[in-house]
Amino acid sequence: MKIKRIIPVVCLLAFGLLAGRGKSVAQNANLIDPEVETARTEAYESQLKNYLQHFLVEEYEARAAKQWNRDYSSPAALERSVSPNRRRWEEVLRPPILSKTGPLESKPHPLGEIQAEWLTLPLGLLTAEAVLAFPEGAGKEQPVPLIIVQHGIGSTPETPFSTGAYHEYAKGLLDAGFAVLLPMNLRSVERRNNVERFARLAGTSLPGIELVRVQHLLDVVLADPRVDADRVGMWGVSLGGMATMFWMPLEPRIKAGVVSAWFNQRRNKMAVPDERYSSFSPREEHAFFNGWLTEFSDDDLVSLIAPRPLMIQHGKNDNIAHWPQVVEEYEEAAIHYKLLKIPEKITLVLHEGGHEAIVEEGVQFLTDWLTVSGKEK
Repeated sequence: MKIKRIIPVVCLLAFGLLAGRGKSVAQNANLIDPEVETARTEAYESQLKNYLQHFLVEEYEARAAKQWNRDYSSPAALERSVSPNRRRWEEVLRPPILSKTGPLESKPHPLGEIQAEWLTLPLGLLTAEAVLAFPEGAGKEQPVPLIIVQHGIGSTPETPFSTGAYHEYAKGLLDAGFAVLLPMNLRSVERRNNVERFARLAGTSLPGIELVRVQHLLDVVLADPRVDADRVGMWGVSLGGMATMFWMPLEPRIKAGVVSAWFNQRRNKMAVPDERYSSFSPREEHAFFNGWLTEFSDDDLVSLIAPRPLMIQHGKNDNIAHWPQVVEEYEEAAIHYKLLKIPEKITLVLHEGGHEAIVEEGVQFLTDWLTVSGKEK
């Protein structure tokens, strides 16, 4: 009986609150003209945008200059001098601690004439999954270098074996004598947006999670006698290029990299919309990471990759960037290698195409730096 008496009281209270709220809104409308309020709010929004853009773009160089203390007297000296920045970059990605909770499982995963394997490695509630394929002749007596081949946001681990923008570059690597590991990362803008929201709440990031998955796969795959664990490279296209740029500073086992269709004048790309190139905002919120532009524009991030060999590929008809800005950013990045007296270890392939991988040049670059017959083992 008491419950029955309470229910009408609760309903009356709720009705009263709603009525009061409606009355408050009505009163507020009488206190300020809606057009005036809208103009005031839009002015504040403009202030915030201008303040943050000024911090990210105009103040970037002065701010970054105070954060970096590079020593170019030797490659080892550079790596030591940027170790504080490397730790801060790790704080941007915030890779979580994951542990292997079972053995690696492998099953046949034929891709046309290519006899590949599908790998699954349990990591608690997560799994690390990838395609693995070997060139003919790979074995214990003839171990081969390994390339991590990372697909883009609209693709799958199988896509780099296909035509189109990928131009079968995974197959090109196999034909050149490389083993290829093609990790499965999360596909589609919508999915990455959704998961990145949860990742930020959890104090991590999707690229950080996917880095750790690849690191655990490398632990196991590099123990395979068919693989030369000292000769590991990475080549990513589009969001796979992002992974290459993001992961090489934190994974020293990757000895050389190729970045296709990603490298950019990062401050403009992320913070200054321009009709000459596409912007991530407002649709692709997954691409914005806390602290990224405090000191890690692409040219600065490259100094966490040096002295390892790095190739940048960009098409003049790729609308992710205004290509002259890419050239400017590349020239800044190349300074790190010039000051180390190893300018040959970084190169830009500026081509007339679009958002794609350039196979012949990329394969040759990795062959030069990662094969026994190349420049260094």
